[in-house]
Amino acid sequence: MKLIVGLGNPGANYCGTRHNVGFEVVDEVARRLDLVFRSGPADAGVASFPSVSGERESVVLVKPLTYMNRSGIAVGALQRYYRIRLVDLLVITEDVNLDLGRIRARRKGSAGGHNGLRSVIDELATEGFSRMRIGVGRGDPKRGLAGRVLSRFTESERPVIDEAVGRAADAAVLFVDSGIDEVMNVFNQWETEEPES
Repeated sequence: MKLIVGLGNPGANYCGTRHNVGFEVVDEVARRLDLVFRSGPADAGVASFPSVSGERESVVLVKPLTYMNRSGIAVGALQRYYRIRLVDLLVITEDVNLDLGRIRARRKGSAGGHNGLRSVIDELATEGFSRMRIGVGRGDPKRGLAGRVLSRFTESERPVIDEAVGRAADAAVLFVDSGIDEVMNVFNQWETEEPES
């Protein structure tokens, strides 16, 4: 069984913000697999895809409802509840330090200044889980980091992000079928074009 977690903040106020790209990716995976999120065993929205005659491994998609900085609470609880091995966990989040639309997958690593990842690392007591970051651009530097990640994409940025969300959903499905190494081989090389200002 695989556990795929998209990080973000719950509620309409955060919908469409840079911080919620992880939610957008798991929403897209759920749409493709015809799944619906429901209240889960932890403070999270959960959608599950049972294995059907060995076609694909069982998948649990997760949107923690604990808010970004406390994401680890839900992730840790679900990892224990479903008895997920760390090699079978993928956490998806935004990255303001990656170019808009760029995807970077890693087998393990630090939080890199991301509070949601820091919470997951703290709760699991390890950096040894796969993560995929989606570049959301730097936004308006005058707003500070919190203001930037909570801002919405501009009209010219949105198509780039929509394409990146689709590619990240492809990467998440590839993770289920082939693991993080294949995701890294295929998706870390992808180049994107910056929108014109």
